[in-house]
Parts: sequence; C-alpha cells; structure tokens
Amino acid sequence: MIVAYLSLAVWAYLLLAHGRFWEAHCLETPDSISRDTWPDVCIVIPARNEAEILDKTLPTLLTHDYPELRIILVNDNSEDSTAATAASIASQYPATDCLTVIQGHSRPGWKGKVAAMQWGLDHVANAIPPRYVLFTDADIAYDKGVIKRLVTHAEAGEYVLTSLMVHLRCKSLAERWLIPPFVYFFKLLYPFRWVNNPARKAAAAAGGCMLVRYDALMQAGGLEPIRKALIDDCALGRLMKRQGNIWLGLAHDICSIRAYPHVHDIRAMVARSAYDQLGYSPVNLAAALAGMILLYIAPVLLALFGHGTNRLLGIASWACMSLTFLPMIRFYGRPLLSCLTLPIIVAFYMAFTLDSAFQYRSGKGGQWKGRTQATDTKRA
Repeated sequence: MIVAYLSLAVWAYLLLAHGRFWEAHCLETPDSISRDTWPDVCIVIPARNEAEILDKTLPTLLTHDYPELRIILVNDNSEDSTAATAASIASQYPATDCLTVIQGHSRPGWKGKVAAMQWGLDHVANAIPPRYVLFTDADIAYDKGVIKRLVTHAEAGEYVLTSLMVHLRCKSLAERWLIPPFVYFFKLLYPFRWVNNPARKAAAAAGGCMLVRYDALMQAGGLEPIRKALIDDCALGRLMKRQGNIWLGLAHDICSIRAYPHVHDIRAMVARSAYDQLGYSPVNLAAALAGMILLYIAPVLLALFGHGTNRLLGIASWACMSLTFLPMIRFYGRPLLSCLTLPIIVAFYMAFTLDSAFQYRSGKGGQWKGRTQATDTKRA
C-alpha cells in the first residue's frame, strides 16, 4: 500500500510540478527572416572516424544560406580517412571556400571530444573573433534556414548559449522503441523550462547543436573549466549559465543521421555516460535503480496483479506515466498506444545503466570510438 501511494504521489509531482518536462519545446521563429546584416558564425565540428558519414552531413553546411559562414572541422586523431574525405567533399563545392580542416591532438588531462572542441576554438582565436561559435557533431544534418532561425532566436533572447536537441534517427526497430525514451529521460533530468529560467539553477545543453556567444565563452575561461567532462554538453550548459541566460529546446529540422540499428548500439551510447551521470557512486546507482522500479515497474505490477485500492493506484500511476511520455511519442511519430510500453523500455535502460557501472569498474568506462574515457582509478 505504501509503495502504491508513494508511486502515485511522485507521478503527480512530476506531472504537475516538475517544470512540465513532458512538453516538446521546439524552436519557434518566423518562417521568413530578413536582416540587413548577420552576426559572424564559426562552426566547429569535432570529428573522429567519421569518413563514412560526412558525405551526408557536411554538404548541408557547405550549401547553407547563412552568409559568411566559417566551418572548422577538427580531425580528432581519426583512424580512417576523415580529413581527406572532408577535403574531397569541400572540393565538390568550388563556390565556397568556408571549410578548414585542422588536425587535433590529445591534450593531457582533457577528454577527447572537449580537447577537439578546444583545438577548433584555438583556431577561431587566430582570426577575427566571431559573434557566435556553433559546436556541432559530424553526424548532424541541417535544413536550409535553420542557422538563421537559431541566430535570430539567440539574438532576440540575448542568450549566451542556445542549444537544440536534434532529431535523432528513429528508423530501425531498436531506434523506434528506445530513442524516444532516451530524449524523454534527458528532459526528465533537465526540464527545459527550468534550464531556460534564469531563476533556476538547472542547466544543460545538447551536444549536437550548441550556439555559444564567443565573448561570453572567453569570459568563462573557454573550455578549460570543463576539460575533464565526459558529458561535455551539460557541463558547457552549467558553465554558460553562470555567464547569462541560456535556452534549450527540441529541433525538427536539425537531424542526426547516425544509425543505431541494434539494441547493443543504443546500449553502448547510453552506457558510455550513464555512470558518469551518477557521479560514479554505487549509492547513487542503487538509488537510481530503486527509483526507476518505484516509478515505472511497481505501477505495472500493481495494475496487473494488485487488488482493490492497490490496483487502482497502480493504474493511476501508469496513466500518469503514459501521459508524460505521450508528447515524445507524438514528436517521433510513433503509435500513440506505444506510450503504455514505457515500463518495458525502462527495464532495458536499467540494464544499460548497470552495464555502464560494470564497464567503469572493469576499466572500460566511457567507451567511444575506440577510447576509454572513464576508468576506476582506485583499481588502476
């Protein structure tokens, strides 16, 4: 009985008082935007072993309609032909010479992606400082006009950081079931309304698209304060919120084309940083798993196997859970009734989180593109 009441009480709070995390905040600006001048934007793309994907994404930036766009692709010690492929793609667009490919190197004490981002930032500093730096990933494709809309939104709100959670690929069976919950859980951890509220301490960003005011970033010390961050986007969000207002939302017209064809591919993505999110703490891990059981598993068990009041409370909790998941289901075009399957999906994410802790303890934590970025130093 206590579990049933507690679960419903928590769901009532999440539904009514947790920053309306379940809403889908999309970037909204006029479809037609005209300005006499546009602020300079320099795009920094950390790229490691991305030769196979660049031909689908880099042209969307090389042919973009934003004036005077500069693009810096940082070849992050790739083991494939990333640099040569980027140069070859750029040669196919002779009307533009905006792309510069530079070679990144490891920096002692820095995580791989943040180090690559800093190499790009260092290159930016060698030229006339831009108004904005757009940190994006090599797997991200941009629709025409979206950078103008992004800059317009940043200028109107005087944001030092404007970030968009890009539309993740959702085509394979594994993606259709597991990607919408991934975004849902991110929004649960970082309610966008709270992130966007200057009076709230909550801060986050989404690494696929982060438009940063260059002067504010330099005042914050550049990327050096977050050099050890595995979850670099949220670390950058916290850093920039100390400098001014930030904004985080969802995007329909900026898409990741990186494929996660199988469950183990999504497991690897989640396990890379899940234990880092918990501070590498066994206590936090146990608390997180217990919380997920209370919120997602217990209501279903009560609804299916409980009796009387317990069953009614379980049904009510399951209904609250499904209602909060429904907007994300609609955002990704999934059948509406699939919102009822969230408890099953949670079981997968619990397994992914446990795997993240196991990898860390075994000295293989933070695996990404052949790198181990999080290790148990006590066992080293």
